[in-house]
Amino acid sequence: MAGLIPVVLREEAQFRRLFAGMSLSALGDRITMVALPFAVLSIGGSAGQVGLVVAAGSVPFVLFTLVGGVVADRVRRHRLMLLTDLVRLVTQSIAATLLISGHAEIWHLAALFAVFGTADAFFNPAIAGLLPLTVEGRNLQAANGLRSLVMSTGNVFGPALAGLLIAVAGPGYALAVDALTFAGSAVALGTLRPREATAAEQAAAPPAAGFLRELRDGFHEVRSRSWVLAGLTGIAVYSVVVLPSIFVLGPVLFEDELGGATDWAVVTAAFGVGSIVGDVLVIRLRLSRPLLVASCALVVASCQALIVGSGLPVWAIATLEGFAGVAVSMYWTLWELSLQQHIPPGAISRVSSFDYMLAVGLQPLGLALAGPASEAFGLHATLHAMTLIAVPVALALLLVPAVRSLRAPDAAPGAA
Repeated sequence: MAGLIPVVLREEAQFRRLFAGMSLSALGDRITMVALPFAVLSIGGSAGQVGLVVAAGSVPFVLFTLVGGVVADRVRRHRLMLLTDLVRLVTQSIAATLLISGHAEIWHLAALFAVFGTADAFFNPAIAGLLPLTVEGRNLQAANGLRSLVMSTGNVFGPALAGLLIAVAGPGYALAVDALTFAGSAVALGTLRPREATAAEQAAAPPAAGFLRELRDGFHEVRSRSWVLAGLTGIAVYSVVVLPSIFVLGPVLFEDELGGATDWAVVTAAFGVGSIVGDVLVIRLRLSRPLLVASCALVVASCQALIVGSGLPVWAIATLEGFAGVAVSMYWTLWELSLQQHIPPGAISRVSSFDYMLAVGLQPLGLALAGPASEAFGLHATLHAMTLIAVPVALALLLVPAVRSLRAPDAAPGAA
């Protein structure tokens, strides 16, 4: 039985606590993604009002992520995360109570999820800097793989649990369950005792300055490294160009030319299985050049528009999307691992905040442009154009010398 438990969970007591909190939080987040639209509709809201409430949560996330990065580099990160968990526990509890009691209004949900999104903006950069403080360096890759595995499995079980809760009890009770997951995560963070920064790390950390100065210093950490700039460029193009082929054009194509939602569910399920396989590979493999592997994975991930519009049978598209799921999971996990291994600990949250801002903030632009582009140029032509843009950009990352040569800190020069 012990052999089935990853080494990092057996050896790292602090990471076990963090892992428990992450698992609960990821499950709750996926429940809310499904429950929130139905919560708005259950009180007579329209489709436009669903979009308004969702935007009320996502816009503050984009606006405050860079602020969250600066704050997370100033304070004890697990305490900041504990505070954000408590804030989200309160917002979800209030939303659930209003829905269950029949007193909820649209503006209530919009205001509560604006606070929720703001808390998220501080939580995510903080966890990027906290995770390396809970494990030894040799276990950092596996820890990141487990974090990604939590999110991948949450994508499978969270929506299923949300659907069951909504069908049996209603969306208010689904949000109440999400509130309980934040309570559990807060307990885990409250008992967490991450290691202190080493003397060398403390010496390397600049003294606290004003907000704008610290933000500029964070951006300096980005632009002074060609591999970080290359990685952020890849993230931006993937978010704007590739993701709309999955979130917008894929469902449209399957509705028009294939078996509609049923066939699309097969494809998305295959992608989910592939994501889990990718996470397991990251946990099990020992990689000397994780960024190089991540960049190769991004090339495969960038082929998703081509896969969706290939005209192949559904089983073939699903199989290829399974491989794409492996690639997407490996890319994001190994990219974050590279940041944690090579960015100074005192700046990692700020650098990660630029990552989150691009990944999340640029998505609405691509989603908004995908539909009009397909109407103007045709569905298949747009999917082909997405491929012609995204794949060369991903390949260009491999031309950056620092991307090819960056090694894990404990990798020997001759390691495979």
